[in-house]
Amino acid sequence: MKTLLLKKDEVRRLISTKDVIDAVEEAYRAFNSGLVEQPGYTGIHLPPHGEIDFKIGYHKAGELISMKASSGGFTENPALYGVPNGMGTILLFDARSCALICIMDGSLITGLRTGAAGAVSVKLLARKDARRLASIGTGNQARMQIRAISEVMKIEAVHAANRSPDALAAFKADIEREFGIPVMPEQSVRDAVEKADILITTTRGSGPVVEADWVRPGTHIIAIGTDQRGKQELDPEIFRDAKVVVDSLSQCVEKGETWHPLNRGIIARSDIHAEIGEILLGRKPGRESDAEVTIFDSTGMAIQDNTTAAAIYRNALAGNLGMPFDFLEPGPRLKDGKDKDNAQPSDH
Repeated sequence: MKTLLLKKDEVRRLISTKDVIDAVEEAYRAFNSGLVEQPGYTGIHLPPHGEIDFKIGYHKAGELISMKASSGGFTENPALYGVPNGMGTILLFDARSCALICIMDGSLITGLRTGAAGAVSVKLLARKDARRLASIGTGNQARMQIRAISEVMKIEAVHAANRSPDALAAFKADIEREFGIPVMPEQSVRDAVEKADILITTTRGSGPVVEADWVRPGTHIIAIGTDQRGKQELDPEIFRDAKVVVDSLSQCVEKGETWHPLNRGIIARSDIHAEIGEILLGRKPGRESDAEVTIFDSTGMAIQDNTTAAAIYRNALAGNLGMPFDFLEPGPRLKDGKDKDNAQPSDH
């Protein structure tokens, strides 16, 4: 059996934004259908450099196990080591044998599937007449959100806020060039939020960036930046009368934006409306009125990496892309075809 190596450029060529949205919906449905094993992810802080997360997921229907390592915040990497400040690697294992079948660059996948998660939430939770986005944060993930959301709705304008005028100008130029969507730089976060039908937060904030009284009735909020304790983007008061939807309840109540209003006693765990897979499966409703504020708390799930990487792997095999190599050394075989070295399970 060969192991396939897929580099970043090959990953980029092997999947479209629409395909990623479909893969993320598949992941959410599988998760809420009992077809996923997904241990809690491990995050390691490496001050003063950055952080690295490890996420593992098993998709029972697809018979694939994925393991992703994803790092970020290593701002000195380009100068000191000649590598990016954030990197990702995904390993895919055939669950029937646990053989390593693919090693692929995961840096694009993380961004793509996180953007797709926001787009799925827009389909289910945003007002049908929503046209204006506010982007608080103007980095790579903000771009990914707009790329995915533009697949599921018509965006008339993006109101953006950032403390760096240069970052804001670059964001405006990129979005207008790629999508033809006008970007309105705002003087403050409040100015952007007050104009939003859909609010996207993609910062690394450690305290509230958005205050409750800035949010208009009917706004849909996509909270992306908080995926570990110590991070925060939203005033917990926003949750008090909002419809709260999460990707994974167990993750969000421990590490997501939802932890903050729970910790303050503003909401109880029973006030969380649904996991997004439950809405996709029709078990719970999405938006029910144009006036309600909806929040999608996305901490990121290993099963999203799994289904997205699986689609890329299948496309690579179909298109004969990537580099197959001999990673696994075959053992001697018994007459019945079983591997002699592994005929019995280990006691270790």
